[in-house]
Amino acid sequence: MENWFKILKKHSLTFLTVLVMLLTSACAKDGNPWGIADADPSTFGGNANDGVIKVLAIGNSFSEDALESNFYDLAKATGKTVIVGNMYIGGASLATHKNNVENNTSAYQYRKITSDGVKTTYLTTSILRVLEDEPWDYISFQQASPNSGQLETVQADLPAVYNYVKARATNPNVKYIYHQTWAYAQTSSYSAFNNYNNNQTTMYNAIMNVSQNITSVAAIDMVVPAGTAIQNARTSALGDSFNVGDGYHLNTIGEYVAACTWYEKIFGVSVVGNTYTGGFSAFEVKVAQNAAHLAALKPFEVTSMSTYEAEPIPLTSAVLIDFGGNSVTPSWNMMSSFSEGAKINLKDSLNVFVGMSIEVINRFVGVNTNGSTGTVNSMNMPNNVSQRNFFGSAYLPFGSTITPTSDLELSGLLPDKSYSFSFFGSRAASGNRATKYTVTGLNSGNDTINAASNAVEVAVIKDIKPNANGKITISVTAGVGNDTSNGYFYINAAKITSN
Repeated sequence: MENWFKILKKHSLTFLTVLVMLLTSACAKDGNPWGIADADPSTFGGNANDGVIKVLAIGNSFSEDALESNFYDLAKATGKTVIVGNMYIGGASLATHKNNVENNTSAYQYRKITSDGVKTTYLTTSILRVLEDEPWDYISFQQASPNSGQLETVQADLPAVYNYVKARATNPNVKYIYHQTWAYAQTSSYSAFNNYNNNQTTMYNAIMNVSQNITSVAAIDMVVPAGTAIQNARTSALGDSFNVGDGYHLNTIGEYVAACTWYEKIFGVSVVGNTYTGGFSAFEVKVAQNAAHLAALKPFEVTSMSTYEAEPIPLTSAVLIDFGGNSVTPSWNMMSSFSEGAKINLKDSLNVFVGMSIEVINRFVGVNTNGSTGTVNSMNMPNNVSQRNFFGSAYLPFGSTITPTSDLELSGLLPDKSYSFSFFGSRAASGNRATKYTVTGLNSGNDTINAASNAVEVAVIKDIKPNANGKITISVTAGVGNDTSNGYFYINAAKITSN
């Protein structure tokens, strides 16, 4: 630097000229002074008045889940153009961001989706450099998920990050967002779940407390309630099925829910009816879009979606039902409760909701876990399906419960279609445990198998038409020849197809 001032004095160069020379020298020395991988710096810098909505997240993998998939396409489907930036460090907390702005640290991956939908990742980038890249219309902050429900951590670190960004944002009309993230899946084994007593509701309520108090921490213009949208969706027939195996990152349908929430909040219009489906089934799209819309209406409380049901569609793949299961098996619907009123919505073996549901109308006695394994028949059951069952007691009470017949009701079938059924029943035992299955709609059929140590027999009933309301009843009881004193009967699994 001292040598440059000697040159300036000798040659009377302007300060601006020297500055250009300094920058040129730095580029020649370091090759990439911004620390940006595979990037042409001339592509940086946007126009504030070009009609493109520019959204920047200062976040981590949760902003990746919410914004790097689907959001661009949701906007495009309604004729809107966006640029999306994500300042990514895995697991980054507000404390991490605070340290990085205080030291102008080039520690981020800058993932940028440009207005043509092309995504580029720039490595070792600083927040300052990215604030200078575009006149961002929206800039969001979020807390790392382990601390997302701990208000004191947000109070400690958000103000410094917010003030740094506010002082350097190039768009005078920029709006600031707080990204309300989601509670973990109830089955999550992530150690940070201990912060919330390993309870999803406790974590959700803690996140809501932070969200509701965020404007007392920084001058936030908007909360994007992705956490409430996910929680809404969990009350639907889809259940707690929006996370990958780690129990805290979102799976593909979870990402779609979050992106729908961002879309509705950024553009101020309902996402319901958006034609970009992300490749999901009509029912999944309905749940996702409505979960986001309901969260936008009530961002700090759960809205039940238990009444949301899929529209009946023709079966192109079999519907497989596991009775008495204790863990979900791919391609199988798990029915774990045997009591009256227990009901699940059904998917086919390709994981598509088909608009059908099954409900216990007259209860079974309980669950038995001694069915056969290694079965060889047309049902192709894994062992965890074949070895568990609902059982009944037709002749005498088991404990205090007697079930002459246990009945299931299928709803949401198409009245102009015929349906065929296969049933498997098994319980390790000797003798005869004949179990009779009767299927009734406009017409009726039945078949009987001996469930005692059964690994081969399947009851088959074909071509049953639903009644005018699209319903069929399945009745299970002891069959002729059953020689148990209680008249025990069993249903382990069912397969439903349609003509």
